[in-house]
Amino acid sequence: MSKERARRRAEREAERARAIRANEERQARTARRRALLARLVPRPVRFYRQGGLLARRHRAQNAVVALAFLLVQVLVWLMWGSFPLSFAVLVFSLLLAPVVVTLAFDRRT
Repeated sequence: MSKERARRRAEREAERARAIRANEERQARTARRRALLARLVPRPVRFYRQGGLLARRHRAQNAVVALAFLLVQVLVWLMWGSFPLSFAVLVFSLLLAPVVVTLAFDRRT
């Protein structure tokens, strides 16, 4: 009887060892496939927004400048309605915007 139990235990252990080996081989194949995909497929570049006080202030300042820029464009369009004048104000505003940002918000560096 003890020989029979020992034989069944050996069979169970052998089966368990085969299952463990098959599982390890499957995991190794999966890991190799993932590594290959990681090498072949480029990861997208992610841009993260800075969250500090300075970055928050710059975002607010940029929003003010953009709003003022749009307001000037809309006012010129509504008051005069001339396309050449509107285009001239657009070009002038685009050239003047960096100067306004530098002088108004003290961004010299």
